[in-house]
Amino acid sequence: MRLSRYSTLAWSRTAVLLFVGKTLVTGIELNLTNPASVKAAASTVAYDMMKYYTGNQTGQTPGLLPEPYFWWEAGAMFGSMIDYYYYTGDDTYNDVISQALLSQIGPNADYMPPAQSNDEGNDDQGFWGMAAMSAAEQNFPNPPSDQPQWLALAQAVFNSQAMRWDTTTCNGGLRWQIFTFNSGYTYKNSISNGVFFNLAARLAQYTGNQTYADWAVKTWDWVNSVNFMDSEYEIFDGAGDTNNCTQANKIRWTYNAGVYLLGAATMYSFTNQSSVWADRVEGLLNATDFFFSPNQTNVMYETACEPYGTCDTDQLSFKAYLSRWMAASTQVAPFIYDSVMLKLQASAAAAAQQCSGGPTATMCGQKWTHGAAWDGTSGVGQQMSALEVIQSNLVKNNTPPVTAATGGTSKGNPAAGSSGTAVMNGNTTIQITLAEKISAGFITAFACFMVSGGVIWILA
Repeated sequence: MRLSRYSTLAWSRTAVLLFVGKTLVTGIELNLTNPASVKAAASTVAYDMMKYYTGNQTGQTPGLLPEPYFWWEAGAMFGSMIDYYYYTGDDTYNDVISQALLSQIGPNADYMPPAQSNDEGNDDQGFWGMAAMSAAEQNFPNPPSDQPQWLALAQAVFNSQAMRWDTTTCNGGLRWQIFTFNSGYTYKNSISNGVFFNLAARLAQYTGNQTYADWAVKTWDWVNSVNFMDSEYEIFDGAGDTNNCTQANKIRWTYNAGVYLLGAATMYSFTNQSSVWADRVEGLLNATDFFFSPNQTNVMYETACEPYGTCDTDQLSFKAYLSRWMAASTQVAPFIYDSVMLKLQASAAAAAQQCSGGPTATMCGQKWTHGAAWDGTSGVGQQMSALEVIQSNLVKNNTPPVTAATGGTSKGNPAAGSSGTAVMNGNTTIQITLAEKISAGFITAFACFMVSGGVIWILA
């Protein structure tokens, strides 16, 4: 399907609404035309997901999920729960979310806890940073004043990753892994660079600082230069740097499509609806057709592993992020709203049907294309995916993400993270230059507001 960003696709949307408007499923009742029904369904799925979390129990470590879940997925899960509060207004889990997000920041408040050094990659750190960014954008309740604030945490992740931009191979880009002793250090991949691109674009939007936007453009250009993204906006997994990133692994994942879509949509907004970024948003959205079943119209599936039953623990959660970022993209690039909602409505209806397992008959399976016949799987990834796609149908009921100029209350620190872990050979000059450049952007912006008599405060 090749969409036009000027088309409302009204006839298709009407057909979807007729299909999903009144859906009584085996496990969860969901009426997508009724916000109260969507919130109730989301509440059920969120409750079942949070039953997996043990970090708030006596003797457990806040912020961590039990095995077999890796550290990064906990950050992703709390990002979904921030979304849950944003979409539903249910604050039941807010204290648990805040405790988790603040317990894993590490000694430099940059989401580099020493306990995770054996397997923490740039993408892992980035998922926690994006959760903090969502908290700032959605005015999630701020931490106590003596704790790092959401915006500052997102800035710290960005700064620490910008210092790892590696031109020794492939003419740039972030490595998958941070530490040389971890397997995957010689691999540069789309998700690590996509998370960095996504975060840079959103920081530019929130703060108004051009330096972040410049990094977003630089990252986009690099990803294209090494052919991790082709002319059809298909995004491939990555490549080893031992051959200078010339032999890309062309497997495609939902979360790569989503992370670049939201970054591009945010850049479209930041650049005052640039036609260049509009074309990129449209191309990226068209490319997501690959992840929607040819047998069940507009129902999302993880093409690389789901049909074969080979998705691992991580991959079982990937559909959550495509759902999350497709919905968020409509808030900063409204011209894609109708096309996105065709997919999210049909997928939400199918996901709710698949939430029919376990002793409560509400546990969610992975295979939304199987209808109400539970596929026999359950876990954090399945719950998170269902939660995001269901609650994303409330996106039009919520105000767009705030910025420092439009009501954002989170305080930042443009130099945050500049004293933390950079590339492993360490480069003090890079660290100082980056912090000074970003700080200078805020000082310049502040001076411009003062000269013009502006009253908007940049919270940095």
